[in-house]
Amino acid sequence: MDFVAIDFETANAQRASACSLALTVVKNNQVTDQLYSLLNPHTYFDQRNIRIHGITADDIQEAPTLAELWPHIASFFQADKLVAAHNARFDCSVLQKSLQAFDLPPAQFAVIDSLQTSRRLLKGFENYRLNTVCQNLNIKLEHHHNALDDSLACANILLWQAKHFGQENLLPFIKTPQ
Repeated sequence: MDFVAIDFETANAQRASACSLALTVVKNNQVTDQLYSLLNPHTYFDQRNIRIHGITADDIQEAPTLAELWPHIASFFQADKLVAAHNARFDCSVLQKSLQAFDLPPAQFAVIDSLQTSRRLLKGFENYRLNTVCQNLNIKLEHHHNALDDSLACANILLWQAKHFGQENLLPFIKTPQ
């Protein structure tokens, strides 16, 4: 499998408030690269979000905006690429809303959601949150809600599922660009 697992953390409840981003690149069923960056969303930080991920407005003062980082990562988000996320609806929405906030065109790419694959392929878990799935599969998740650790965990969930259920059983979960 070749894909990039992504994870965003947000400054507040608005989807266009990405304050950190991580990419974990998988080629030939191996993690080959990772990228982590704080992001300056040019918006306020809600205390609830800070309690979840620990990122504050002070932390991102020198961080790039998504628009500044985009030229370096846009190649991962093209129609012929597969992007993975645990709860992809959230992460893909954060990406698209953040691009829109900076007047950048929407990205078009195929998506696979490890939350959905886990719900369908793994039975009997208490819930299918990232940390619960990792715990049940014995996948290391050092700091939940750290975007880099979360993107690596997502990648490892999909690699575990490919190994135990076969890549062909993951194909129906891939949503192609519209």
